[in-house]
Amino acid sequence: MKTEKITGQNIKNLIQKTITALKKGETIMHATETCYGFACDALNKKAISRLYKIKKMDAKKPSSIMVANLTQAQKYGEFNALAKKLAKKYWPGPLTIIVQRKSSLPKFLNPSSETIGIRCPAHELTQKILRAYKLPLITTSANISGQKESYSVNTFLKSAPKNSLLPDSILDSESIPKRKPSTIVAIEKNEIKILRSGSISANNLLLR
Repeated sequence: MKTEKITGQNIKNLIQKTITALKKGETIMHATETCYGFACDALNKKAISRLYKIKKMDAKKPSSIMVANLTQAQKYGEFNALAKKLAKKYWPGPLTIIVQRKSSLPKFLNPSSETIGIRCPAHELTQKILRAYKLPLITTSANISGQKESYSVNTFLKSAPKNSLLPDSILDSESIPKRKPSTIVAIEKNEIKILRSGSISANNLLLR
């Protein structure tokens, strides 16, 4: 495990190191606009397996992906008019949109699901990494499955059981504000189904 403290002076170098790590199939822990998250290459089977082991997550539980923008999202999911409208209004931001997946996503990613959750985060560093990497990343909160979200690296490390598998790289943005996780919606034909209420009000989404 490597920990990198983020400063104004090392951002470019840190992004390059992160890109190299992701290409090697490594996992990272990073801040988002909601809480700390785990990430890895969404097209790398071994990386996904490692991330699930770190989080102690049920292998049958589907993962979401994060992308840099709507254009990239449409390479991996079917966005109808309603899905596009939500993405244009709330992205970048804490909204995960579940849509029909495209064949461009590998079958080993959420093999029992015909849909995919897609998020476009607003966090500056995460956005820079996504734009530089140019491929989707798995995104999930940085915690052991069933535990509370982490808002600092120390919180996660203290909560992890002894001898736990840890992320290969940690991008330490120090403590971040405690915010609700992303709101999750599923688009079913021309209807919005709220699956998890979060940082974006469900009432605002339903009003469109």
